[in-house]
Amino acid sequence: MTPNALKRYLSLHDFEKAAKALLPGPLYAYVSGAVEDEDSVTANRSAFKNYAFKPNVLVDVSNVDTSLTLFGVKYATPVGLAPMGLAAMTSYRGDVSMAVAAKKAGAMCIMSGSSLIRLEEVMEAAPGTWFQAYLPGQQEQIDALIERVRHAGVETLVLTVDTPVAANRENNIRAGFSTPLRPSISLAWEGVTHPRWLLGTFVRTLLRHGMPHFENNYATRGAPIMSSNVLRDFSDRGHLNWAHVTRVRKMWKGPLIIKGILNVTDMLRARNIGADAVIISNHGGRQLDGSVAPLLVLPEMIDAAGDFPVMLDSGVRRGTDVLKALALGAKAAWIGRPFNYAATVGGEAGVSHALELIKQEIKRDMGLLGVVSVPGITRDHICSSR
Repeated sequence: MTPNALKRYLSLHDFEKAAKALLPGPLYAYVSGAVEDEDSVTANRSAFKNYAFKPNVLVDVSNVDTSLTLFGVKYATPVGLAPMGLAAMTSYRGDVSMAVAAKKAGAMCIMSGSSLIRLEEVMEAAPGTWFQAYLPGQQEQIDALIERVRHAGVETLVLTVDTPVAANRENNIRAGFSTPLRPSISLAWEGVTHPRWLLGTFVRTLLRHGMPHFENNYATRGAPIMSSNVLRDFSDRGHLNWAHVTRVRKMWKGPLIIKGILNVTDMLRARNIGADAVIISNHGGRQLDGSVAPLLVLPEMIDAAGDFPVMLDSGVRRGTDVLKALALGAKAAWIGRPFNYAATVGGEAGVSHALELIKQEIKRDMGLLGVVSVPGITRDHICSSR
């Protein structure tokens, strides 16, 4: 049952305004912002306006089934929680809250490698959660991380490959955000003026779990979230190439997903080295500004992919967005920021409510489109609106 306090949230959009009021400015800027002129994050949303629906009418839609099966697992909905770093700073034990809510809802969830809670704890709380890794810079570090992930009981591994160098996140600098966070008078003031976050998330975390650290970038513990030294302990990734991913494929026996693909050539490389699927993504507009919106390259990816599964994230906010991606051939769609906001507002209950909202949108939209199952959504249901 949805708590009364959450009933006023009627769509995923509604959580952002409330989360902005609750979070210190630097943290909200980290979650909400993109890079440079934010052209890509704007284009991600605009891309969905390029397509319009062609519904079928007088179809018996009294029993619409929103489920899909992926890698032998049946999920209740074709949309999942994309990986989001620092979720435990925007809500108390955020990674656990999101993973548990997804597990209870029968939804897909990817835990971020830039998380502040040990992946072992999340996997214990929500078995079946996928894990997203950023490959460290040295081969021995990569090998050790993959072994740790395997021992933690992870079944599905996602490699994010679109971060060879640090992005130019000017908005973070202007807002006073860095990783680790650097103690300052202004940062202290942000905490004092946002008491619900200060007491309910930060102080509560300190008292129960100590200072949060980056826990999952390596096989060993990383830097604390707050430090006078703003250098984050990432090794250089600029030299990483497909050979490193090929080695991971040989080590990893479960499903392997490559995330951050934006062109057909790279999608085919991923398929040829034995990846099980790709997620087309421009990192929510947070890496290379001006990167193409994933939805716009989805049709050509699908045409070249054959039966190779292609999924999509970046800019998905509505059930209609999910259906447009599915109609163009995507196996599933992923949503990030809104679930972070939902956790900020209501913890696990907030995420559960957000998941139910998007599931009901998908179910309703499928009925209006005249389809009764996810596989029944095809390109025949969509056309260009430009």
